Amino acid sequence: MTALEPVVEDWQKALAVVAHPDDLEFGTAAAIARWTAQGKEIVYVLLTSGEAGIDGIAPAECGPLREAEQIESARIVGVSAVEFLGQPDGTIEYGVALRRLIAETVRRHQPEIVITNNFRETWDGDVLLNQQDHMATGRATLDAVRDAANRWIFPDVGERWAGVRQVWAAGSPLSKHGVDTTETFEIGVDSLRAHKAYIDGLNWPHFDPAEFLEGVSRAAGTRLGTTFATPFEVFTP
Repeated sequence: MTALEPVVEDWQKALAVVAHPDDLEFGTAAAIARWTAQGKEIVYVLLTSGEAGIDGIAPAECGPLREAEQIESARIVGVSAVEFLGQPDGTIEYGVALRRLIAETVRRHQPEIVITNNFRETWDGDVLLNQQDHMATGRATLDAVRDAANRWIFPDVGERWAGVRQVWAAGSPLSKHGVDTTETFEIGVDSLRAHKAYIDGLNWPHFDPAEFLEGVSRAAGTRLGTTFATPFEVFTP
């Protein structure tokens, strides 16, 4: 197993773009907590409200419930800016319209780093299949960062922003970088626990957020030379 290199941390503002409430909490929230403790500004953008994510709760009720859980989860790690873009949960489509939506968000917030989730076909590089919303979101985010920097693409959605230095896809099986989350691991666990309705709705009777996050974080930490870590696949636009 190859060693991870530390991600750069000489930046001040990041934009996190993911598909659903809970996507950041299944592995990335402890890293967010580390960075907010350093005084960095992080903005969360959720393409959907996760309204199709709980089998026993109808979307009209589920969406507001999951938005509230996400806002609380973000608060725990020091994030106060949370946006929901109203895309359809479960049927996000990669394409020009999605790139435009994300490019507008990038231009409006003007981040140096953009964080998204793994958009590869699997989580382990083998058999643990990823979900289509994640793949469409990550791919569109990577493309939208380039779009945002080109004044001739989507000229009707804000001034160009070419200040994104890197895009980081958390949890990718092709990750070569990581960040030490040893000191903020427990905050990340609390952030995941805030998604109580969602976790209960999964009907995983033995699911333990701390145990789950320890498993993925300890493996990454071993590669980084720390106790816990979050892995990232890093792209330079």
